[in-house]
Amino acid sequence: MLCDRLIIRPSRPEDQSAILSVERKAFGRAHEARLVDQLIPAPQYTISLVAECDGRIIGHVLLTEIGAPVKALALAPLAVSAEYREMQVGSRLVRAAIEMAKADGFEAIFVLGDVLYYERFGFSGKLADPFSVRWQGRHFMALELKNGVLKGRRGKLEYPEPFLR
Repeated sequence: MLCDRLIIRPSRPEDQSAILSVERKAFGRAHEARLVDQLIPAPQYTISLVAECDGRIIGHVLLTEIGAPVKALALAPLAVSAEYREMQVGSRLVRAAIEMAKADGFEAIFVLGDVLYYERFGFSGKLADPFSVRWQGRHFMALELKNGVLKGRRGKLEYPEPFLR
């Protein structure tokens, strides 16, 4: 698919049904759409960005504040419509979300995902290893938004309830 005009922007309330549709189609199930539907209006701070191609929402990324020894966010989910995946839409969404998180004073982002994909943005499993969470393992990674902020830190990460269902 071609896209004459790709825009990355904060989501708006009227985008919700299009976002949920992208989430369901990208993952082939409703779990991630339910997560987004519960987190965006929740009391936790969120960064919700959409990729809009020629006026149509084709991608979405969500970052949600979590309890941690530093000011941190969880990146989940990231979804892009299948026909646009080769256009670097996901990468643009992730980079924009990271920049927004930095600008908002966050110190780290945690993600559970594809190691090869997220390492290109600087995420590292070694940075996440000292932190305990239910989905600990090779695919759990962290990104420092401030150099050295996770060094010597450890502890349990507290995710909002919708992540735990």
